Amino acid sequence: MHSDLAVLNAQRPLVVHLVYSLDVGGLETLLVDCINRMPADKYRHAVVCLTRYSAFADKITQPGVELYALNKPPGNGLRVHVDFWKLMRRLRPTILHTYNLSAMEYCFTAAAAGVPVRIHAEHGRDASDPHGLNPKHNFLRRHLAPFIDRYVPVSDDLQRWFAEVVRIPAAKNHLIKNGVDTDRYAPRAQAVTAAPWGAGDIVIGAVARVQDVKNHASLVAAFALLRERLPALRDRLRLSIVGDGPLFGKIQAQVAEAGLQDVVWLPGARADVADLLHGFTIFALPSLAEGTPVSLLEAMACGLPSVCSRVGGIPEVVVDDVHGILVPVEVDALAEALARYVQDPALRARHGAAARARIEDKYSMAAMLGAYTALYDGLCARKAPARLRPIVNS
Repeated sequence: MHSDLAVLNAQRPLVVHLVYSLDVGGLETLLVDCINRMPADKYRHAVVCLTRYSAFADKITQPGVELYALNKPPGNGLRVHVDFWKLMRRLRPTILHTYNLSAMEYCFTAAAAGVPVRIHAEHGRDASDPHGLNPKHNFLRRHLAPFIDRYVPVSDDLQRWFAEVVRIPAAKNHLIKNGVDTDRYAPRAQAVTAAPWGAGDIVIGAVARVQDVKNHASLVAAFALLRERLPALRDRLRLSIVGDGPLFGKIQAQVAEAGLQDVVWLPGARADVADLLHGFTIFALPSLAEGTPVSLLEAMACGLPSVCSRVGGIPEVVVDDVHGILVPVEVDALAEALARYVQDPALRARHGAAARARIEDKYSMAAMLGAYTALYDGLCARKAPARLRPIVNS
């Protein structure tokens, strides 16, 4: 039995996924889902974190997945490149799959270590560069192209940006849209949630890492404004912000300063997001920049209407006034859109049903996994065919 398993492992190409860290987040959820659900007889997986990984890694259920933390300090670290090179020489992966700007430069290191296939995915842009115009970063993206076989944007917006701004060749610009588990994230007639709200409450909810690009400060400000504008509904209005991150303390302080502690719930990072979403009435995503946000796909799959910033790939997912309401990055507009939903249950129901249908039609987990598997298969067949040949016992 053990020898058979060893042969199977030797026959399956290894994919190394390189991320900045492995903690609660949309990209990380997507990565874990891909590892868990990709056909187990096709590829092995390992996850390398430039910094660290948390208990979130326990969500990986695929047997045999190894985790590594390089403990990268702030700034540029040549030592980490050396450590990564040594690790690649030891693991001998067939594919390196990097995620976002912080990991991209390691495609060069992997090439030097003899990794035959290198893929780089961009899942969104930073708050400091929401339109992706930073010349230094784009210079790096463009000049690493000889060492990257495919760039994978997750939205039409990011694919256009790769083509028109970064100037990535069309042959290397490979769109794969994010997908969601429509069985786990689905409408429920009877939902039980751990949130401290009552059945008659109108709950505005957000699920996102608490960092500047997600713009939680504007959501808290808009919620306070909403309570002022709708005094008749004031006692039913609630806000849930699920997530942790570098600005969590700042958001806590903002809530306290506004005197909203009794009506705003800040539980931090949670493992039961699918359950918590069913306690929401409206989903809010006031981000400054986005790719195709996984949290939005999950909320829509649960049949929630959404109020979102009109940025990045969001307008590709949410058609304004069909699946949700799109607004400029502005507190007053956010409060006004939330007020429309708060006062109109029929509109909420109509948009929520349309949102669920949209996810089933365009953003399934099966379609995403099929696209990644096909990409891996094609590049391996072209660049590392020997690693795909079955091993025959003599």
